[in-house]
Amino acid sequence: MPLALLALAVGAFGIGTTEFVMMGLLPDVAGDLHVSLPTAGHLVSAYALGVVIGAPLLAALTARLPRRRVLISLMALFVAGNALSALAPGYDSLLAARFLSGLPHGAFFGVGAVVATDLVAPERKARSVSLMFMGLTVANIAGVPVATLTGQHLGWRATFLGVSLIGVAAMAAVFLLIRPAHTPAPATGLRGELTALRSLPVWLALGTTVVGFGALFSAYSYITPMLTASAGYTQGSVTLLLALFGVGATIGNLVGGRLADHAMRATLFGGLVAMVAVLLLFPVLMRAEWSAALAVVLLGFAAFVTGSPLQLMVMERAAAGPSLASSANQAAFNLANAGGAWIGGVALAAGFGVTSPALAGAALAVLGLGVASVAYAVDRRRAVPTAHERVIASHVPADLVRSS
Repeated sequence: MPLALLALAVGAFGIGTTEFVMMGLLPDVAGDLHVSLPTAGHLVSAYALGVVIGAPLLAALTARLPRRRVLISLMALFVAGNALSALAPGYDSLLAARFLSGLPHGAFFGVGAVVATDLVAPERKARSVSLMFMGLTVANIAGVPVATLTGQHLGWRATFLGVSLIGVAAMAAVFLLIRPAHTPAPATGLRGELTALRSLPVWLALGTTVVGFGALFSAYSYITPMLTASAGYTQGSVTLLLALFGVGATIGNLVGGRLADHAMRATLFGGLVAMVAVLLLFPVLMRAEWSAALAVVLLGFAAFVTGSPLQLMVMERAAAGPSLASSANQAAFNLANAGGAWIGGVALAAGFGVTSPALAGAALAVLGLGVASVAYAVDRRRAVPTAHERVIASHVPADLVRSS
């Protein structure tokens, strides 16, 4: 795998850190800015809203620019947003800065995934995407806990200054490790990108992302009360357990990338089935500390096995103009975050028990399997082979093809 993928992973690490660290810093931010905890929670929503709006918007605005320049510009916007967060004089300005920080998130992952696949042979595309995504999963192991501890001891502003420095490092890595010759300006432009986005298979793939990852966030959004109220962990142990989620997500991401290069759709279906099984077992696994820790690892693994296949599926079905669709898939991940959390909250508020969000997530994963099955049926009817199928077919001997 080319070293240039490291530059994309560094950017993903910074983005993953700033996305999730606010959840651990909410009490500190609320106390410092003299707002309630629910009001401070809007800072999480502002970031997610920035991702949903910024992903397709910035991808469209930069459709004709060389992708290396786009990646550097997006990280510059990321640095600015986090620096402004650190310097925000009050709640309203911090809310605006968090929205600004979220704008480049989806476009960076979307354009970065296209660049990653362009750097490798066709049979290694899913692995290249998974290596970029590894920056995001490792952020849950190291970036978020360290940033949270930094904020608790040095103040939350120090955390966002540190994240800004990670963004500067990512800009330097992209500049030094990704050659301009590997990231020319797309030939299709905005019109080609929009045309590719009109495809039904693209929207079915995006729908699979929304519903499938909605299953994850239905449970993960309420993982803390499950671990404390059901499994019996103390509040102070939750940070370590969330790092275990990152371990499972990192392993699942790497395994999913490798498997998807051999059988992309089978990997996707397998990951969704694993999600259903893990989430259905949550009420049982959350009865003891050891099994609850195992459940957290399994949840991360099962969810992120599907990450690379979903990203690559969207890109392949928008092959004529993949940047906008790839970025839209990142917006779909954040819609899954918001929608999954809402559905899990509905189950919790209805009085079905502290582990009920996991069961709601299992239902969403089943629905995701349904959407993925419809997408498969549409592809079969259109009889359009994926890039992976074309690669496999190219290695089949001609006499075997004739005999079949």
